[in-house]
Amino acid sequence: MAKSHLPPADYLRNLLRYDPETGKLLWKARASDRFPNVRRWKRWNTMFANAPALYTLHATGYLSGSIDGRTCYAHRVIWKMVHGVDAETIDHINGDRTDNRLSNLRCVSQRENCRNSSRHNDNISGVTGVSFYRNRWVATIWDGERNIYLGRFKNIEDARSARKVAEITYGFHPNHGRIRT
Repeated sequence: MAKSHLPPADYLRNLLRYDPETGKLLWKARASDRFPNVRRWKRWNTMFANAPALYTLHATGYLSGSIDGRTCYAHRVIWKMVHGVDAETIDHINGDRTDNRLSNLRCVSQRENCRNSSRHNDNISGVTGVSFYRNRWVATIWDGERNIYLGRFKNIEDARSARKVAEITYGFHPNHGRIRT
């Protein structure tokens, strides 16, 4: 789902209530002038007012839902409601894409977000940036512009150590390379 501009923050605040401690969104009751007739207004408020909003698990692992017929990610809506602006990239600090507590969300550049990414599912070494090639463990790191060769090692522990030192040197988040939950 491509990032798109969301409705204005005031509009979102009129539709939704957000609890920053739990990260949950709830629909607010709506005024009758938003509906073609009283029956639909009563039905909507009976079914949805104070009910969870934007809580469907999207294929990407983020919570999402529909606002005015457009699919929106919950964390992007929350950011806009709280801060009043669309964010370039929103990072879930602990890596849990469904944890939308305000303390777990931060606005970062795409480059910075990559420095807090989880380990890829196809990783067989158990360490991001470490692979086995021609009877040696090879350690590399991407600094945002180029792939940096860190060395070839006889054992995985040395390759892992070289990678961890490089992560600190290049300012990677301590959670980088964790297993996705």
